[in-house]
Amino acid sequence: MERKTVKAGLVQMACVADKKANIEKSVLLIREAAGKGAEIICLQELFASEYFCWEENYDNFSLAETVPGPTTKLFGELAAELDVVLLVSLFEKRTRGIYHNTLAVIDADGTFLGKYRKNHIPEDPGYYEKFYFTPGDTGYSVFNTKYARIGALICWDQWYPEASRITSLMGADILFFPTAIGWALSQSEDVNKQQYSAWQTIQRSHAIANGVFVVSVNRTGLEHDMNFWGGSFVADPYGEVLFQGSHADEEVHVEELDLGKIDEVRVHWPFLRDRRIDSYAPILNRYIDEE
Repeated sequence: MERKTVKAGLVQMACVADKKANIEKSVLLIREAAGKGAEIICLQELFASEYFCWEENYDNFSLAETVPGPTTKLFGELAAELDVVLLVSLFEKRTRGIYHNTLAVIDADGTFLGKYRKNHIPEDPGYYEKFYFTPGDTGYSVFNTKYARIGALICWDQWYPEASRITSLMGADILFFPTAIGWALSQSEDVNKQQYSAWQTIQRSHAIANGVFVVSVNRTGLEHDMNFWGGSFVADPYGEVLFQGSHADEEVHVEELDLGKIDEVRVHWPFLRDRRIDSYAPILNRYIDEE
């Protein structure tokens, strides 16, 4: 059986209010990842700023930019220089009054391959994303990069099995999840542990159910009343955690993924072959009420 490996890099970093400083820092960390052999490098969600959705503030719309635009141009040049694929999470200004939470995918020659706009938009204390973001309309997306066929989903999308299933059925070998999630300072340590465990478990289940690799990249650091829990990780198609980052420290990690394992797992665990697609129509209901 033919084997092919891909070196996936993740950058887990703390952010400050200065957008220029965050971008400059991310460039240095991307260079570090490339120096470690990374071929595909994913940044965390909304890496260019602090997580501004902690409040509803009209001034924050000034952080948005067009996609493609100035930041994708910068990272396109960087990708071409380093011969790496880059996944870049941005606050997109589509037009006056319409904004998205968007992931840009840039191939190793600097080509802008396209973008995925976040579908599931949360609205919770500390996560007021509906104030800023229009739900995505790109559909679920996969990208044929130089090194692998990858799927792109963003943060809150990671809790929905349907999103991972559809993206996997489109042929993704690796699901990337740039993320911004943390613990409120008012929570107990027990609740913190439960939340992180649930977060990692649901994504590992996507790896198992679909027979794919999962790379989840979270931010770290204290911002306002939120302690972003880091803990970025990589899971294989068995759901085994190949790497887990610290909760408090910045991380640049490169993990070699054996894509041959996808075929191995899917042959022996035939979840995709045994799907009863003729029985799944009820999933399109919001809720199945009793008659």
